Formats: sequence, structure tokens, C-alpha cells
Amino acid sequence: MKAISAQYRFIVLLLVVVVAGMSQGLLLPLLSILLERSGVSSDMNGINSAALYIGIFCTMFFVEKPVLRFGYKKVILAGIGLVAVSMLLFPVSQSLGLWFVLRLLIGIGDSSLHFATQLWIVSSSPADRRGRYISLYGMAYGVGFSVGPLGINLLPFGQAVPFLVNGVFFLTVLLLLLRIPNEHVERAGKSESSENRFVRTYRLAWFVLIPSLLYGLMEASMNSSFPLYGLRISLREDWISLLLLAFGIGALVLQLPLGMLSDRIGRKPVLVGCAVIGSAAFLCVPLAGSSLALLFLLFAVAGGVVGSFYSLGLAYAADILPRPILPAANVIASIHFSIGSVMGPMLGGYGIRYVSIHSIFLFLGFAFLGFALLGFLFRPRKVEAGVEAGVAG
Repeated sequence: MKAISAQYRFIVLLLVVVVAGMSQGLLLPLLSILLERSGVSSDMNGINSAALYIGIFCTMFFVEKPVLRFGYKKVILAGIGLVAVSMLLFPVSQSLGLWFVLRLLIGIGDSSLHFATQLWIVSSSPADRRGRYISLYGMAYGVGFSVGPLGINLLPFGQAVPFLVNGVFFLTVLLLLLRIPNEHVERAGKSESSENRFVRTYRLAWFVLIPSLLYGLMEASMNSSFPLYGLRISLREDWISLLLLAFGIGALVLQLPLGMLSDRIGRKPVLVGCAVIGSAAFLCVPLAGSSLALLFLLFAVAGGVVGSFYSLGLAYAADILPRPILPAANVIASIHFSIGSVMGPMLGGYGIRYVSIHSIFLFLGFAFLGFALLGFLFRPRKVEAGVEAGVAG
């Protein structure tokens, strides 16, 4: 019964991640298109999009305490409720101020449920299968994130329909989650005081925490700035959603193989190799012009190799850090993700307006290339958690 309960819990947590990814995958391009239709400039569009990630960023300064006090399940339930209610309020008005606040609240709810879900999965996964487990988490997010933009095609039935459909999915996973017993985080001992664990996490795992920054930058840029890029090179809205789907499908297809490969040869070689390939794919996007076939191929390749960055970064952190400071690593990773996500829409919006419509892809390409070069400087240390050198990479 215990094994069945653990299996059911894992499946439901993956479904929560699917729906959360679907919400985020839909929200950014959908709102960008609606604001573009209303005549809002690309830079203001990008600033409004950044509200979601400002909410995620702010949440990271307080979410750890509720998880420690109330347990994983209660925080996930609260996050689901906040996101679902906020989503349903978007059709009420097209006020930029209201949408900014709603995106902020969604960022808070989304960040809370992801933090608790990630930590629950990573903390309970066996070390020799951690890459596989966290890859399944990444695949679940990838499924939702890939399917989400297809909700744009529901707009002909009414502006409120995509939001309502998303709300139904949130209600479904909420009901499933109610059956799971709550669990609490393993607390740090006296030697792992709150005063030193964040500094210690950076000292031991600074390179491991960069993938979350790059993933946030890439994800937000693709979902907020690419629709604007696509419209300016005369792509139809349905093709924009399908190209974003190609990006997600690439991540979905390679997520588990990359996770299993990282279990065998180490996280760092996989991360560095994926960064090099992803860099090349992004830098080639401007050369593809408006060729749908080439864009589809480049997006599938880029999504496949960098779509695992966040999950592999978390697995790498779990490899080289003692378990009691894993919550600190998750907090830092989420903050990095938020910083990257806030930067993405703003850099994309200003870049498209003042520099070049291709600027965001050039920036992403060089950012991933820089990460690959930093990999040669990082030497993970063995810690008291008993890490094997092969897994640590």
C-alpha cells in the first residue's frame, strides 16, 4: 500500500506540473497577442509580461517558511487556488494595471506550487535514479508548456474561453491532490544554520545554479517575445503557436533520455554539451528568416537540448549538496529563474523596438555559449552527503 501511495503521489504531482506548465505556456503568448491587438507597444507588452516573474521572484523570499511549517501539500493547494482564481479574472477587464496585478498573483501561486513540487520530488527520489525522476518532472512541465499555446486557437470561441478551460484543469488536479497525505521537509541540524546555508550553497554549487537563470531567460523570451517577433516577420498566429509547440516537443522528446544519460556520465558533460548545441540553434534563427520548415527544425533542436536545463540543474544540486540545504538550493534556483524570466520579456521587448527584431536570439545564443565556457572552470567538491564523482560530473 505504501508503494501504491508513493506511485499515486508521484503521478498526481506530475499532473499538477502538467497543468501549471499548460497555464504558463498559454498565458504569456495569449496575453502578448491580446495586448498587441489592442495597440500596446512591444516594450510595454514586455514590461507587463515581466509581472509574472516579479511575483515568482518575490515569492522566493518567503515560500520556504510555509513549506517547512505546513508541508508540501498545503502549499501546493494554496498555489493552485491562487493561480486558478487569477486566471479566471483576466477576461473581466483589459486594464494594463489589473493584468499586471493578476500576473503578479499568478507568479506567486505558480512559484509556490513549483517550489513545493520540485522539492518533494527531488527529496524523495533515489540518488541512482534522480536524473530519471527529475526528468519526468521536466517532461510533465514540457507537456503542459507545449500544449498551453494551443489554447490561443480557442480565441475564436470567445476571449474568455482559453482562461475558463485552464481553470477546469486546475480544479481537476486540485481534487486529485486532496487524496495525497501531507509530508514535511527534512529540517537542517544545528550545523546547517540558516545564516550560512545560502552562502554555502553558492560556494559549493554556483555553476549548478546558472541553468535555472538561463532557463527562465529562454522560456520567458520565447513565450513573450517570439509572438511579437513572429508577427513582425508576417507569421500567422496559428503558426506561432505551432512553432512554440515544436520548441516544447523537442524538450519533451529529449528530457528523459538526457536525464538517464546524466545518471550514467554525469550532469556537467550533458549540460555543457546541450548548451553548445542550443547556442548554435539560437544563433541560426535569424538566418532562417520566415522559413517555417527551418524555424520548426531549429526550435525543436533548441527546445530539445535546453529544455532540460532547469531539471538537470536541480538534479545536479541534489548530487553535490547535503540534503538539509537542498531547500536553500531550490530557493536560489527559483530566484535565478525569476531574474532570468523578468529579464527575458524586457530585453526582448526593448531589443525588438530599439535594436533588431533578431536581438533576442543572438542574446540567447551567446548566453548559452558563455555557460558552456564556464563549465571548464567548475570543479564539484565531494561533500559529507556521500556523493559519487561520476554522478556529480
